[in-house]
Amino acid sequence: MPNLKCLPVLALLGALLSATTPTISAAQTPPGATAPFEADLQRLSEILGALHYLRGVCGAKEGAKWRAEMQSLIDAEAPSGERKDRMVASFNRGYRGFQQTYRICTPAADVSIRRYLDEGAKIAREITARYAN
Repeated sequence: MPNLKCLPVLALLGALLSATTPTISAAQTPPGATAPFEADLQRLSEILGALHYLRGVCGAKEGAKWRAEMQSLIDAEAPSGERKDRMVASFNRGYRGFQQTYRICTPAADVSIRRYLDEGAKIAREITARYAN
């Protein structure tokens, strides 16, 4: 059964993710340099992977929502090559880390979901506040 307390945070995170196209894109950074928000994007990718697994195991009927959010993030950032590979690897690390731990939804899994939703929303807000017009 989905945790209904998470629904407002889910909506906030989804809205913030759709707004995380920073003014300073990776394409504008000098060759060999990383975008100043790169570490945050990597962490957000990992959180999305964790949510993709955990929300499914805990009965949320969201289908591929979190995978789609990840694809939106990749599309917005237009990474290619190594940068895209790092984002995908972070998503997969988040997914697989919980896949190895949780086969069924537990109270600890619900706590993890809430924490990841909060952290993901915070990262999305901070990226948007710092780098978007």
